[in-house]
Amino acid sequence: MSERTPTHRGPAPHAGGPPGGGLPTDELLALDREHVWHPYGPMPGRQAPLVVDSAAGVRLRLAEPAFGNDELVDGMASWWSAVHGYNHPVLNAAARGQLDRMSHVMFGGLTHEPGVRLAKRLVDVTPEPLRHVFLSDSGSVSVEVAVKMCLQYWRSVGRPGKRRLLTWRGGYHGDTWHPMSVCDPDGGMHHIWSGALPRQVFADAPPAGFDAEPDPRYAAGLRALIGRHAAEVAAVIVEPVVQNAGGMRFHSPGYLRVLREACDEHDVLLVFDEIATGFGRTGALFGADHAGVAPDVMCVGKALTGGYVSMAATLCTPRVARGISGGEVPVLAHGPTFMGNPLAAAIADASVELLLAGDWAGRVARIETGLREGLAGAERLPGVLGTRVLGAIGVIELDHPVDMAAATEAAVRTGVWLRPFGRLVYTMPPYVTDDADLALICRAMRAAAEAG
Repeated sequence: MSERTPTHRGPAPHAGGPPGGGLPTDELLALDREHVWHPYGPMPGRQAPLVVDSAAGVRLRLAEPAFGNDELVDGMASWWSAVHGYNHPVLNAAARGQLDRMSHVMFGGLTHEPGVRLAKRLVDVTPEPLRHVFLSDSGSVSVEVAVKMCLQYWRSVGRPGKRRLLTWRGGYHGDTWHPMSVCDPDGGMHHIWSGALPRQVFADAPPAGFDAEPDPRYAAGLRALIGRHAAEVAAVIVEPVVQNAGGMRFHSPGYLRVLREACDEHDVLLVFDEIATGFGRTGALFGADHAGVAPDVMCVGKALTGGYVSMAATLCTPRVARGISGGEVPVLAHGPTFMGNPLAAAIADASVELLLAGDWAGRVARIETGLREGLAGAERLPGVLGTRVLGAIGVIELDHPVDMAAATEAAVRTGVWLRPFGRLVYTMPPYVTDDADLALICRAMRAAAEAG
């Protein structure tokens, strides 16, 4: 046998048996520890994860009880994506119907109804003049595509020197290469790549407060920074109104108008990363809607498929598309294997339709009210700096890094799944969360903050 010939170490668990079931929980966890590298964790992991057996509505059913609970209310919406909850009949039907036709076909040289229908729906719901849609596999890749669009645009129109990006500190745009370069360079999780990543231009973080009047001095400084670097900056990229994984900070929509005006004045493209803020999370359908402005490029993901499968999209204006298509390389040089995946596209189209057909705005407003009531007074707890709420986002900020294990245990004992990080205990629940479960989430946040 050649040294390069792979050898198998024995049959996989359940070989020949029913898929997806049957492993004793202790055996599953042992295999998980030996083989599975979980996000933002070491290998092997230091804490055993909870094993989810099934999910429905807003509840995760556990394979074995944890601290007396065999099911948990999901306060995370699976990292903010499962806005309709789990096991939704409309989305299940969309998935099954598409599976009966085809689960995948390449998008190069071929097209299909789910992909076309989804693209048209996204154009209809996003700000004008975003009219062209590039479908990809994940939010981080959609940001990579946005950056590539902007860099290739300027190269195509004869200004290749415009190849840097400008953003403000405190942001987060994903874990692939160019997105990491526009995450916070000091306080963010990607600071270890300093010196290897492209060097971008950073403004100070926008002053906090969604309802605060824009600070004229900060706005003037932002305009001046864009002006000073206009010859080398291809695009400004920001998360509109909420800096999410960078710290759950809210800022005035007025700064988005400042960015739009400054980018127009200095001939710089504007990119909005709406992966977390899109599809109603902040109380408007998109963060851009709070400001009444449109970017040149927009990224969407997470809630796009209702949390069922991974898919994202990058939208751009005709100006950007024409610029790229008229260049020396007249194509966008990007082509994911699973681009436009029909199964994901069918589910995404059904998810957006489900959102728009229902009273999403009323649901998010009700959640906002419930979070404000449920977190009222939490700022007086020991070690708590303050609380903030916007749309279906609730945050308790501590004055110290959260003890992840203690905070998670406290939440689970209350019957809720939360995933704190940094100095934050927060929730971004499914929009279908009812008032009783929302009150339970708030109690769990308080318990996590006290324990953490």
